[in-house]
Amino acid sequence: MPLVSLNLARKHLHVDDPEDDEMVLFYLAAAEQAACDFIDRNAYVDSAALDAAVAAGTAGERPMVANPAIQAAVLLMLGHLWENREDSVIGVSAVELPKGSRTLLNPSRIGMGV
Repeated sequence: MPLVSLNLARKHLHVDDPEDDEMVLFYLAAAEQAACDFIDRNAYVDSAALDAAVAAGTAGERPMVANPAIQAAVLLMLGHLWENREDSVIGVSAVELPKGSRTLLNPSRIGMGV
């Protein structure tokens, strides 16, 4: 179960066309994986999902229920992936935000992560 619902992801991206759902879900999965890699632990949408992963033996070390900061970081990364679909952009001036997703994820980080 995703950390962020498709509905919330679509609202964040201002996407109304269901035709875009496949791409939204793809980038959402990538953003969630990047967040978990950064904090070096698995995060789950709620305690039921966490308990199921623990029972299945797939929770990993020090799993946690995702808090709003982790979910907001996932949305920031999702927005970045949605708006920047190429490795480089020509003829456009871009300014990086002050590490918003990292700032949100750092308190939950347990190891060096990625």
